[in-house]
Amino acid sequence: MNTQLLFYTNAVPVNPANHKELYIKSGSDFAFAKSASSVPLTAAEFPLAASEYAIVFAGNDETVFPVVILGGKKDQNLYVDDAGKWNARYIPAFVRRYPFIFSQTGTDNQLALCIDEGFSGCNTAGRGERLFDSEGERTAYLEQVLNFLKSYQAQHQRTLAFCAKLKELDLLQPVNAMLNRQSGEQHVLSGLRVINRARLKELGDDKIGGMLRSDELETIFLHLHSLGNLRVIGERMPGAAEDTAPGIETENGGDTTTSQEDDSVVSH
Repeated sequence: MNTQLLFYTNAVPVNPANHKELYIKSGSDFAFAKSASSVPLTAAEFPLAASEYAIVFAGNDETVFPVVILGGKKDQNLYVDDAGKWNARYIPAFVRRYPFIFSQTGTDNQLALCIDEGFSGCNTAGRGERLFDSEGERTAYLEQVLNFLKSYQAQHQRTLAFCAKLKELDLLQPVNAMLNRQSGEQHVLSGLRVINRARLKELGDDKIGGMLRSDELETIFLHLHSLGNLRVIGERMPGAAEDTAPGIETENGGDTTTSQEDDSVVSH
């Protein structure tokens, strides 16, 4: 999963010269995310997301980041129906920010607001919200978008720091999630990492105390609790086996487990 351009097809910088007459018609149609089998999640979203999604960590030996599992195989989002409706109470911020995104420009790490001109809601027919007024100044809508993305970017950076802490403490282990179907077919989601409970319990009181005060410990427990929602993925899959719960296979105890050394959550 490309965590930056997952469903963006033509992201360009927003500016009044090119977008003075542009309107954005957004709403409840999430068909653009129909093929997203997972999306990134910031740590601040765990309390709301943990009750509906399985939260895992994906990435490589250099960087990991939380994601929510949305499908049992590649290019499958079981939370979006054929009408484009998102069937869950909480929608990840990564999805809600579309069609906008920040992109780094130049060598000074400045962020530029970009918009996916391939978004079906982009129009010049006056449908939805305008980005610039007749004088070329930002509208209240565009200011709202900027504030949302600034908040998202700040939470993204905090989440990177949280993940770096998990790697530093060697708390993450590679796993496979197994989803079973009535036909006997088994889908294996690989490239996943989860918190190792045994290693967590071995941490000293000083580290545990620090993580408790910083809310990192609560975030860890929300992640572990959310893994029960793998059952939701199994239940939503066509032809899912009603009597077989999804499971997680680890390398502990001699079990055979493989992991993808990239930033994907994929199915075999």
